[in-house]
Amino acid sequence: METVARRKAAAYVCMSCTRQFQRQIRRQYSNAAPRPDIYDVVCVGGGPAGLSLLTALRANPVTSHLRVALVEAQDLSKVKSWKLPPNKYSNRCSSLTPTSAFYLDQIGAWEHLDQSRVQPYHEMQVWDGVTDARIEFDWAPGSALVDGTTIAYMNENLNLTSGLLRRLEQLGGVSVFDGAKVENITFGEETEDLDLRQWPVVHISGGKQLTARLLVGADGANSPVRAFAGIDAKGWDYNRHGVVATLEMEGEGRGGEHTKIAYQRFLPTGPVAMLPMPGNYSTLVWSTTPENASILKSLSPKDFVAMVNAAFRLSPVDLAFIHTQGADQDDEYSWRLQHTSFNPRAIPQTVVGVQEGTVASFPLKMRHADTYIGERVALVGDAAHTIHPLAGQGLNQGQGDVQSLAKTIEHAVTHGQDIGSIMSLESYVSERYTANHVLLGVVDKLHKLYSAESGPLVPLRSLGLNAVNALGPLKSFFMKQAAGSGTKIF
Repeated sequence: METVARRKAAAYVCMSCTRQFQRQIRRQYSNAAPRPDIYDVVCVGGGPAGLSLLTALRANPVTSHLRVALVEAQDLSKVKSWKLPPNKYSNRCSSLTPTSAFYLDQIGAWEHLDQSRVQPYHEMQVWDGVTDARIEFDWAPGSALVDGTTIAYMNENLNLTSGLLRRLEQLGGVSVFDGAKVENITFGEETEDLDLRQWPVVHISGGKQLTARLLVGADGANSPVRAFAGIDAKGWDYNRHGVVATLEMEGEGRGGEHTKIAYQRFLPTGPVAMLPMPGNYSTLVWSTTPENASILKSLSPKDFVAMVNAAFRLSPVDLAFIHTQGADQDDEYSWRLQHTSFNPRAIPQTVVGVQEGTVASFPLKMRHADTYIGERVALVGDAAHTIHPLAGQGLNQGQGDVQSLAKTIEHAVTHGQDIGSIMSLESYVSERYTANHVLLGVVDKLHKLYSAESGPLVPLRSLGLNAVNALGPLKSFFMKQAAGSGTKIF
C-alpha cells in the first residue's frame, strides 16, 4: 500500500503548476514566433497610383486612422529630393486631365508639385499622315469648360511622385519600406488568437513580413501582387516602341505663352506626338517600329532633330526613305523639305535641339486584367491595365482607379465592413472595369485603323476626321471627354 501511495503522489501535478508551465510554454512560443505585423492596407508600388491612394486615405478623416504601409524597391529619398535646372526636363512625362489635377488638389498634393514645371495646353492638332485629314481641337466660343479652356497638363512623372511624397510626409502615419524588394507573397497562418490563413503576407528583403487586411497592387505591368492573386491579364504586344526625348523649340509655340498647342500626326508606323512643356521646350512621344526606334536612338543630335522635324513635315514615303540612310539625315531632310509643301501654322515650330541623355524607348503593349479584385487584393494603374500612349490616358486611368478605390474603402469603413472582403470591393471593380475596357478598346482600334497605308479604311478614316472637325457640338463633346470633364458614358 505504501508503494502504491508513493506512485500516485509522484504522478500527481497540482493545477497551479500546470498553468504556470503552460504560460512558460506560451512565452517561449511567442519569443520564437512574434505576433504578425498587421496593416489595414499594404500598397506595393510607389509610383503615382500607389502614392495617390495612400495620400487619399491619409487625407480623408474617415480613413486616416487606418494602419497603412508602402513597399517600394526604389530609394524614395532620391525621388522626394528630385530637382532639375529650369532648362532641363525629364523625358518621362504624362498628360494629366483637369479632372485628375482636381483630385490631386482635393487630397492636398497638387500644391506640392513644382508648378513652374507644369504646362497646361489648350488646343490639339491631330492629322492623318497619309491623307492630311485633320481635326483641330480648339475651343469654339461658348463651348469652353466652366473652369477654363485647359485640355490637359503636361507634367514630369518625377515632379508628380516627389510632390506626392512631400504631401505624404506632411500627413504622416505611413510606414514606408523603400529600397525593399518583394521576395515573396504568401498567406498567413492560424495562431491561438488569429486566423490569418486568407490574409496576404508580403515578405520583403531584410526578412520583414507585412500582413495585410487589404493588399493593393500598384506595382506595374508585371505585378507580383496580381500573380499572387492568380489574376490573369490578357492582351498583346504592338511590335512598336515609344521613343521619348526632351526637345528645344525655336520659340514658345504657335499660340504663344498663353495658348499652348499639342500636336499628333498619325503615320503608318505609329503616331508621333509633340507635347508642350514650359518655355520653348516640348516632350516627344514617337510610336514606331523597333527597328526605327533603334535607328533613332543611334543618331547624332543633329540628325535626330532632323528626323523629328521630318516626322511632322515630310510624306510617309520620304520619311521611310530617310530611315534607311546610314548617316547625314540632316542633309537629306533639308533637301526634301525644299520640295515639300505644308502649312507652317498647322504644324509645330521647328525643333532646334535635343536635351542630352533624354532619347530613350520602351515597348508598347496592351494588357487588361481579368478582374481588379480578389479576396483581400485590389489592383490599380498599370497592374490592372496597360494602354497605348496615343491618347495620353494611362496615368489618368490610374488616377481614376485610385479615386474609386479610396471611395470604396471609405464606404466600407463608414459602414463597419471588412475593407478586404470581395463584397466590400465589388463596387470598385464595377465602377472602373467597363470604363477602362472601353477606353482600351477604342485606343487599340485607333492604332490599328491608322496603321493602314492603303485600302478602303484610309478614305473612311479621313471622312470621319473631317466630319468630326466640321461638327462643332460633336468636336466639343470629344474635347470634354479628352479633358475628363465630359458626361460619363459608362
